[in-house]
Formats: sequence, C-alpha cells, structure tokens
Amino acid sequence: MSADPPARELRIGTRTSPMALAQTAHVTRLLHALDPRLRIATVPVRSETGRRHGELSGTGGKGLFVKALDARLQNGDIDLALHCLKDLPGDVPLRAGLVVAAHLERADVRDALVVPEHSDVRHLDDLPPGAQVGTASVRRRAQLLRIRPDLRIVPVRGAVGTRLELMDGGPDARVELDALVLASAGLARLGLTHRARQVFEVDELLPAVGAGVLSLECRRHDTALAALLEQLNHERTLTEATAERVMLQGLRGHCNSPIAGYCVTEPGGRLSLRGRVFSPDGTAFAQVHLRSEAPHDPAALGAHAATELLSQGARALIDTGAPL
Repeated sequence: MSADPPARELRIGTRTSPMALAQTAHVTRLLHALDPRLRIATVPVRSETGRRHGELSGTGGKGLFVKALDARLQNGDIDLALHCLKDLPGDVPLRAGLVVAAHLERADVRDALVVPEHSDVRHLDDLPPGAQVGTASVRRRAQLLRIRPDLRIVPVRGAVGTRLELMDGGPDARVELDALVLASAGLARLGLTHRARQVFEVDELLPAVGAGVLSLECRRHDTALAALLEQLNHERTLTEATAERVMLQGLRGHCNSPIAGYCVTEPGGRLSLRGRVFSPDGTAFAQVHLRSEAPHDPAALGAHAATELLSQGARALIDTGAPL
C-alpha cells in the first residue's frame, strides 16, 4: 500500500490587528474543514502604514497593507494572503503572478453607530449639534454630512479596540468623540455587536465597494492551492462583487475615493447595482441604480454604471475631493 502524501504546510500572511487575526482564524477553520491534514501557520506581516499615526490619504492608504502582503506572497514568504475586498484598490492591477482564488460569502455590509458606554444616545439624530464623530472613511464622511451637516467628522483610524478606547476615554485618548461609525461585520467578528446603537440601512449609508467580502489570494502557479481555495468561493458573492469592482475600476477609484457601491441579486436572478460618488461634504454627488437584463454578465453592468456616473461628473468629484 502506498502511503498518503505528506500534509502540506500552508503559511497565511496576516496583519497583526485583532480583526485580521480573527479573520485569519475564520479562514483557517474553513480550510481545516476541507482538509484536516493541513498544517497552517500564521505569518504576521507589518506595513509602513501600521507604524503611522494620522491620515492615510497621504501615505498610500489601506493599499499599503495590501502591498505589504502581496510582496511577501509574490516573494514566496507566504502562500496565502487574506484581504478585505473593500481595501483592494480599483486603480491598481494585482501584482504579476498573483490571483484571487476565492471570495468568501459576504457578511453584513452595513455600518453601525457606536457611542461611549455611558452615553444615552441610541440614534444619529440623538447626537447634539456639532457632535464629533470619528471615521477615516471619506465615503462615510460624505454620507453622514448629507444627513447631519452640523457634525464634526474626526479622522480616526487604527484597530477597532484602539478606536473604542479612544472614544471611551482610555488613557491614550487625545480627542473627545461623541460617536464612531464602524463596520457591523467587524464588530460581529470581534464579538462586539453589543456596542452598536444604530445599524444604518444601505439606503442611509451606501456601503463601500466590496464591503463584507473576504478575498483569498495565492500565487497563480500554485494550482493545488488555487483549486483548494476555489472550493470556498461563494458564487453569488463573486457575481455581485464583480459588478461593484468593475464599476470601481471604471471610475479609477481606490480606498480613499468618495465612492460607494452595492450590488444584490434580486428574486428572479437580476442584479441590482447602486453606485454613488460624493464631494467630501456630501453636498454634491452622482448616483446610479441599474438592473441587469443579463444576470450572467455582472462586468457589463458595472461598466455601464461607471459610464453613467462619469457622465454625471463623477471624475471631477473624485479628482477634487479633499482627503481627510
């Protein structure tokens, strides 16, 4: 009898934040369910952005996290990189030799209002005039200011726990915050859903392109791993994300662009894609809501949406948008 082939060791590159580690643990469980013999090692990867404080827009934004992981993957230091799809730039192609082998089933795309633990605020409307709300997202900033022009938006970034400590008045607090806006999916991943006071519906705050989607990337020539990862791919998520990403690419957008986009599959199989591009204060915007006649062609729907948004002046909104 021939012996079974040795179990493969799989090195997963990840950031060192609790969120990234929780996402890596989730993917590890999924991979072990496919092949219990896998020996999976977590490889911490740091980036220059992780050592910076303040605004991301002048440093390359979240794209620096992507670059750091992809460089290690391309060099063979790791076998698999985990990305939040919303962090992948729409204006930069993948590094040579890399491929996104799977999109996991989409989690909650909605944003949530989080307030200090002692606060009685239950809703955005409850915040006092001129309240300080923390977010480093230009997309959230524009949409919040459309609802409440009086708000003062404070650029806050870092791990979710760090941001909560800052708002709750921890020892390193440097600014008073009345609220934060965070991703519902991230709160759920960290077991912090109890901190959400209001969950915004997508009609109130349209999500980021690729919100709630984890993407798994490997080297193109690693066909065995690509085939394994493909078993984790969620087809509907891939279809919907493709429409959103093609729209983003047509706009030449990235994670610091004031762009929102969300695609869903309607009963009957038609795709419904909404896209919006904002000025930094939310007073000017371009928007589109399209439905596909060909559910099998999400790329065509995304390209059509980008063309419609550009015809409404989206390019000028993107190019003149002042970074946080």
